Amino acid sequence: MVKNLNYNKELHVVYASDDKFAEILGVSLTSLYENNKNMEQIYVYILESKISKQNREKLNSLSKSYGRKSIRWIRAKDISEELNMEVAADRGSLSQYARLFVSSVLPKNLTRVLYLDCDIIIRQSLEELWNLDMHGKTIAALKDAFSRWYRVNIDLKPADLMFNSGVMLIDLKRWKEQNIERSLMKFIKDKNGDIQQSDQGALNAVLSYDTYCFEPKFNSVTIYYDFSYKEIIDYRRPPDFYTEELIKEAVENPVIVHFTTSFLSRRPWYEGCCHRYVGEWLKYKNMSLWKDSPLWKYKSENAVKEFIIKLAEKMPRKLMIKVFGTAQIYGRPLFNRLKFCKILTKQKKNMHVYMLR
Repeated sequence: MVKNLNYNKELHVVYASDDKFAEILGVSLTSLYENNKNMEQIYVYILESKISKQNREKLNSLSKSYGRKSIRWIRAKDISEELNMEVAADRGSLSQYARLFVSSVLPKNLTRVLYLDCDIIIRQSLEELWNLDMHGKTIAALKDAFSRWYRVNIDLKPADLMFNSGVMLIDLKRWKEQNIERSLMKFIKDKNGDIQQSDQGALNAVLSYDTYCFEPKFNSVTIYYDFSYKEIIDYRRPPDFYTEELIKEAVENPVIVHFTTSFLSRRPWYEGCCHRYVGEWLKYKNMSLWKDSPLWKYKSENAVKEFIIKLAEKMPRKLMIKVFGTAQIYGRPLFNRLKFCKILTKQKKNMHVYMLR
């Protein structure tokens, strides 16, 4: 893989978190420090949304224990306040939107940064990823496996790239030159704050044509473990995807494991997780300052979703893939589209009533 010697071994990493995920961030940070001792220096920036003093002290202590630079804490921008409008969180909390402002909140002299979600562990050195040749693109990210119908909802063409934004290598210089932040804000406004997959949907809409796809070993997501390669294709029906060999490498020897949400499995901080790398996540948890924190008890907040999961578990595998694949390929994007149309119609109706007053 081509190296860019301008970056060498000085790694700059940015996370975004609220207080609820502070301990999950702590586990990820432990794995980062533990497996990147070959890096001369690691600079960590945390876009924080009301992280408690206690958790901040723990994270600072963790960084200090590895002899690394002090964490730079940056107050996360509130997307709703910035746009003066209500913005929906499709998954998780609004703190995820904080990463859209990386170019305006990080140090001005910083030209490249690696964004990481909290729900990951780093298993190997990030030197290869950090020095990746991005071929003139603004970001490098993982090619995601979504059907063509998801693309329609964010104004993309059927075969355009969709990527997972949980691991993004960002060329900040180009990001600023291309006014990406302004384009993101405009897209969110144009969609009235309700976007399929929230901030990730906005990033895909704006950066689909400006993204270099790195190998999946740099962002090994849960779907690779819940489904075989053929099942992924049948279940998601992506217009373009990685080869089976690359996915196999991502499963057997990942650099980064990303514990993304999946209806077939739990995430490692919950009791009952059966992920292939749950043992490694627990290893880093036990090395962290949250080693005595109990695992979270799993409790579904959606009775319908829980019923669907139990139904899927009882169905023959092939039938389950076919039934739930149909829902994944066509049903979810159609539901998202109808939801957006309903919101838009309601807003137009309210505007009409207002103008008649």
